[in-house]
Amino acid sequence: MLDRRDFLKTTLVTSMTAVEATAVEATAADAQVSAQPPRLFPGFTARRIQTSGAAIHTLVGGSGPPLLLIHGYPQTHVEWHKIAPALAQRFTVIATDLRGYGDSSKPPDGDNHVTYSKRAMALDQIEVMRALGHERFAVVGHDRGGRVAWRMCVEHPERVTRAAILDIVPLPYSTVTREFATQYFHWFFLIQPAPFPETLIGNNAEYYLRSRFLRPTGGTGAVTDAAFAEYLRCFKDPATIHATCEDYRAGATIDLEHSNADGSRKVTCPLLVLWGERGTVGRLYDVMKIWREHATNVTGKALPAGHFLPEEVPNETLAELMSFLA
Repeated sequence: MLDRRDFLKTTLVTSMTAVEATAVEATAADAQVSAQPPRLFPGFTARRIQTSGAAIHTLVGGSGPPLLLIHGYPQTHVEWHKIAPALAQRFTVIATDLRGYGDSSKPPDGDNHVTYSKRAMALDQIEVMRALGHERFAVVGHDRGGRVAWRMCVEHPERVTRAAILDIVPLPYSTVTREFATQYFHWFFLIQPAPFPETLIGNNAEYYLRSRFLRPTGGTGAVTDAAFAEYLRCFKDPATIHATCEDYRAGATIDLEHSNADGSRKVTCPLLVLWGERGTVGRLYDVMKIWREHATNVTGKALPAGHFLPEEVPNETLAELMSFLA
């Protein structure tokens, strides 16, 4: 078994190799088009876009006003496959893999997990949209992607026209209860120092991944076999496991510092909040009350689902997004 130093050295070497390789790929163009059409997204093209901090795997499809879709944990852009084609009939849809996830690069950790801060992730997304010619855009974020969208709205309000955030509340560590800790045990597990969670997850990545989707509030059967195969392909990479742990470590450290520094700043663009009525967020929190403390123009509702709204209730999720984004 690797000790912490050896594990991190191995992971960081892997990550740096990936970054260097993608940087070479991106020198020909900021948005390089893949020759292979993306699976599960008919009519979309795949691109790899080099930002100032990472190489971001990106799908683009449709036409109309620009709409950015940002996934959650432990997923990739694939989580949008049930609704993205319909959205693409009215919008230019851009679906990305967050840095550290999917086929995006896995940069080194940085001091205090700064490389995986939501501030850094938000900047990636802004630079991706700029590379595609979109200075202003709407954004939909689920789970971790929702936290990235929130940081984007607060720190770059001039970029975001509208935002929809799915099944999260701000600063959940501030209201921890026994039920929260039971349902969200992985929050406290993933933030433990490397290589503890990485080693345990890596021992059987498929079992761990299935546990995230098949728990009672997770929506059994909502994740298709094809989608799960893509999630597993990406997640079984040790560099991905480590990077996603870093995402959560940042969430318990530097992200809190950034949020605490917001002062009176709130989300000022129109904000739609959706959550699953059977999910932990919907059962433990007064979701709208919390979001009204962090946004000036917010609407929202619960949907008949657990946590994975775009995959559990795609029709209902699509209908709410279409109405709001229109």
